[in-house]
Amino acid sequence: MHDISLSRARLPATLEIEVLDEFGEAKRQAIAAERALTVYLNKREIVTLMTLGADPEALVVGYLRNQGLLADQHDLQAVHVDWEVEAAAVVTRHLPEDLEERLGQRTVTTGCGQGTVFGRLLEATSLRPLPATVMRQSVLYQLLDNLGAYNETYRSAGAVHGCALCRQEAVLDFVEDVGRHNAVDTLAGRQWLLAAESADADVFYTTGRLTSEMVLKVAQMGIGVLVSRSGVTQKGVELAERFGVLLIARAKGRHFQAIHGAGRLELDAVPARRPGDRVRA
Repeated sequence: MHDISLSRARLPATLEIEVLDEFGEAKRQAIAAERALTVYLNKREIVTLMTLGADPEALVVGYLRNQGLLADQHDLQAVHVDWEVEAAAVVTRHLPEDLEERLGQRTVTTGCGQGTVFGRLLEATSLRPLPATVMRQSVLYQLLDNLGAYNETYRSAGAVHGCALCRQEAVLDFVEDVGRHNAVDTLAGRQWLLAAESADADVFYTTGRLTSEMVLKVAQMGIGVLVSRSGVTQKGVELAERFGVLLIARAKGRHFQAIHGAGRLELDAVPARRPGDRVRA
């Protein structure tokens, strides 16, 4: 391949945070990194990608190639990633003649790994303060049990995510879709269109990962507790702290990991230990 000025800005894909488990014990947990990377093509802002940061130059080039914004590898002159400003600058000899048309006619896919957001949303500071909702452990367990009556499409066909608006242990509204972002967007729309049904929602449940986009969307809905059976990402943790969202990740059966739970999580149903449960040294 011809010479390209290329940065080597790889970052670790995981980092550790402290979580609180169902026994009330603090422990270290590895979580996936999530970093915003705004892509500039010949100084034109194209998109903000959410990424682990493990191979950012390849990600940027691949994204531009798959979007039809880079037609020939020989056009590439430079790909420089600077994590201090969360930006990737791509320099190419030629741009598509229909660049403006391409950028104006984007189709957002339903896949869970879409991974693009409008960069300025991550800088949101105008959200109204969220209620400091308290979650009791016993209520969390009851909610997880109640959610078992839903997930109809998942049980019969799989390949979907589910999201729910809840009032403590009561499930007020539940949506399944092929992408978790579609499901949460549908509930956000219903929250406005059918206000009576979900006006008192104070807990949001999702089967998907607790990423920055998921935290931001729930905060925009005015809900202060976000529960998932899946894990959490670095940027999700950061935004949850900024907006005041209690995260409860990996919530399955009687297990969970709470983040930012001080004063918000009441441990009133600590389960008995079973053989094989790890005890913190």
